[in-house]
Amino acid sequence: MLLVDHFPPALPASLEGRVTTRLPIPADVAPVAALITASMRRYDPEATPDEAGLRSRMVGLKSWARRQVVVVPVAADGAPSLDLPPLAWISLEDRATGRTNVQFTIVSEAPERDALAVSLLDWAVEVGGSFARARGVETSKLTTDANELDTDKERLLAAAGYAQVRTWLHMRRHVEAEEATSTPAPREGTRVRRVNLHDTGLPVAQDVRTVHRMLEESFADHFNSYRESFAEFAQRLIENPEQADWDHWWIAEIERDGRWLPAGGLVAAPMKATATRGEGTYLEYLGVHRSARGHGVAKSLLRAAIRDAAERGREFVDLEVDDDSPTGADGIYAAMGWETFERTHSWHAVAPSHPSRLLEPPTEV
Repeated sequence: MLLVDHFPPALPASLEGRVTTRLPIPADVAPVAALITASMRRYDPEATPDEAGLRSRMVGLKSWARRQVVVVPVAADGAPSLDLPPLAWISLEDRATGRTNVQFTIVSEAPERDALAVSLLDWAVEVGGSFARARGVETSKLTTDANELDTDKERLLAAAGYAQVRTWLHMRRHVEAEEATSTPAPREGTRVRRVNLHDTGLPVAQDVRTVHRMLEESFADHFNSYRESFAEFAQRLIENPEQADWDHWWIAEIERDGRWLPAGGLVAAPMKATATRGEGTYLEYLGVHRSARGHGVAKSLLRAAIRDAAERGREFVDLEVDDDSPTGADGIYAAMGWETFERTHSWHAVAPSHPSRLLEPPTEV
């Protein structure tokens, strides 16, 4: 099995012979999850990463859209260790044309930790450039997030040349049991329904395409919008079929000239209970088509999610919104009872496209 990237990160010279990089293996998932947990719990004592999702990203179907390495000690034979836990992990996802998602974690006791972080994030520029070339664009925007309380991660990003560009509000609304029956119905001329399902439990293709179109066209005027083809959207669903809760997918429609036309979409997911709170619902995506704004579509979708959460006996509904949303979505959420409980920052860098390294002349020795 090939265990090293063809063009791996250039680690600090001071670490030569001490650590190296290799491709992730299944045994790396649990220790990397532990690294992520330790980092997250610096600002959220109950934070727990989704290990199943991490497994898919590191060594499962979702790994196919990524280039990634783990940093490990050098074994006695000089090869990358397969027995000792990773000291760091970085993953670059070819997310959409012009966009590369960056995720990384480094153990706090790693040797030359700051220099190691810079070398890994420099590699992200190299990888993002290769994604840009394959996509036929001049650059790829490297995007990553950090909790506003995670000053260590933000310090490492700033040192590597990333710029903080946006703040995201994480908002929560508590749900009362009576909202299962008291939530207002949509205004006249607007309706909300779940996606239609076949007898197999899978959704009707037209409805999946409708949700995709609503989300893509709703966010076309957002600063961080990168068009994702339906094939890419569908592939992400196929990669994690157990995470697609079809009874948490809604479509809003408005009546025009006697026909009901798509006006918005909402994708949600259940949130597991923790030691201090019960189950909840997380609103992953909510979009109102630009041609349907001003018809109460967003409120209708939100009320459908609130009603559903109440029917299921859940305690709250969470969501995330851009603090500078051009639609003023945060104001709608606040007016409907959502309150901010956490903030994260988006950090961006640019990866220029570059020729294939396979075409470079061999280095003379």
